[in-house]
Amino acid sequence: MALTHVGVIGAGTMGHGIAQVSAQAGYTVILSDVTLAQAEAGKASVAKNLQIGVDKGKVTPADRDAALGRISCVAGLDGLAPCQLVVEAAPEKIALKQEIFRTLSKLCANDAILASNTSSLSLTEIAAAATNPSRVVGLHFFNPVHLMKLLEVVRAEQTSDATLDAVKAFGAAIKKELIVVKDSPGFASSRLGLAVGLEAIRMLEEGVASAPDIDRAMELGYGYPMGPLKLGDLVGLDVRLAIAEYLYAETGSATFRPPQLLKKMVRAGKLGKKSGQGFYSY
Repeated sequence: MALTHVGVIGAGTMGHGIAQVSAQAGYTVILSDVTLAQAEAGKASVAKNLQIGVDKGKVTPADRDAALGRISCVAGLDGLAPCQLVVEAAPEKIALKQEIFRTLSKLCANDAILASNTSSLSLTEIAAAATNPSRVVGLHFFNPVHLMKLLEVVRAEQTSDATLDAVKAFGAAIKKELIVVKDSPGFASSRLGLAVGLEAIRMLEEGVASAPDIDRAMELGYGYPMGPLKLGDLVGLDVRLAIAEYLYAETGSATFRPPQLLKKMVRAGKLGKKSGQGFYSY
């Protein structure tokens, strides 16, 4: 089955980025959100990103216009029926994702690939909600999608070889570097990244060093493009806390026990960049 139509559920930060790289690779993209206005706002963000690329000489005006012309916006899931690949980028709630996959199973062809952008939830559990779960797979993108090179492909217990081969080809088409991991709590990227991020919070809590100095230790000493505390602010401290609680419950490892400082900050509404205050002020 040749992939021509790609659906994306959720037009937020991750979703519109997935829509952008898919459209730039030549796919016809249907971008879905709860309301048409939300979906169109996501397409506007794609237009902004592409214009920045034009201004920097990395994207031609013709390629910008062609990519935007390949993206259509819809409200709800019904409009995704023609898609051979649907990537879900909804909030990290297992019940919500399962409901989406149940609905997609009824709307899309039986061999349409259903992918989740989850960064930590069980793909095997998500796949169990779908009809023909062998076509379910994880496609974990990284923010910002149009700039980050990595695509983490997560194989659920049910994922078939044919599904894996198809998404590998899709990953190559959108010019990502792929790693393939089996379904396990936090996969590879989130598990390692969160371990460093939570330890950085504990160090700040203990007064080992300031937030800027902890971040500089990893940026200058280990070549991180962004320190773990600054990254936490970008991702959202509420998101960090939710993933930590999930991994702690799943693994029982003290590595993922949420620090009290993180809990206090989230309770106080200090969620990072999106709230204007986290480990840094914005």
